[in-house]
Amino acid sequence: MLIYAIATMGLMGLIFGALLAVASKKFAVASDERVGKVRAVLPGVNCGACGYAGCDALAEAIVAGKAALDACKAGGPRVAEKVADIMGAKLDKHPERMVALVKCVGNKDKTKYRGEYSGVPSCRAAVMAGNGPKDCLYGCLGFGDCVRACPFDAIHISPGGVAVVDADKCTACGKCVAACPRGIIELVPASHKVHVLCMNQEKGVVTRKQCTVGCIACQACVRACPKGAISVQNNVAKIDYSKCDDCALCAAKCPVKVISGRKESVEAAAS
Repeated sequence: MLIYAIATMGLMGLIFGALLAVASKKFAVASDERVGKVRAVLPGVNCGACGYAGCDALAEAIVAGKAALDACKAGGPRVAEKVADIMGAKLDKHPERMVALVKCVGNKDKTKYRGEYSGVPSCRAAVMAGNGPKDCLYGCLGFGDCVRACPFDAIHISPGGVAVVDADKCTACGKCVAACPRGIIELVPASHKVHVLCMNQEKGVVTRKQCTVGCIACQACVRACPKGAISVQNNVAKIDYSKCDDCALCAAKCPVKVISGRKESVEAAAS
């Protein structure tokens, strides 16, 4: 009896196995080999900056036509070109490499503090607890939310307590932009070296009391620019990078030296 039962179960196993094999072949979905090829050229950091759960999901979306060829922010133009080659397509345009920029250099020596903060060492927590210890409500708090958010070790806090981006490591994934509760980190073209390093929207007389390197909206930079690439909006200077040729005449004329003329000066100003 036992032998009969074992034989029956064995036979049933063989039958079900055969049925599964037939079904798997009949209903199999053909996989596109391009998915693996695209996945191989993606950086594999799974940062999520593309809007997908990870590099595997992005590769599938690109091949399915649901994501752009240059959707990988971490890979930049170099990876976009490789993806385009695999897909047998051409990019509409060569995307310009972007990098994150912290628009503040108000370090401990240049910014007025209204008190000390002794709570959770987090920028977001400090803002929720009373907008932080600085008088300027647009200044970097320096508690490192952006540092912890960056998957590429491309941002650090300077000795002066201000976040600074290492442009060589930055992939413009946008994680630091999203992490900053003050909204003072922006993505800018990597090819440009002239930047306004302030976001204070108070009137000049107020800004001057809060920070010695805050934009006072004097418009000296506007008058100095021969390309019309800089304007004052909401009491703070703003550069139109599509017009800017990096002549740095605006930086030379800025009375508070809040406009940087090159990458190295950003690091020095924040220290």
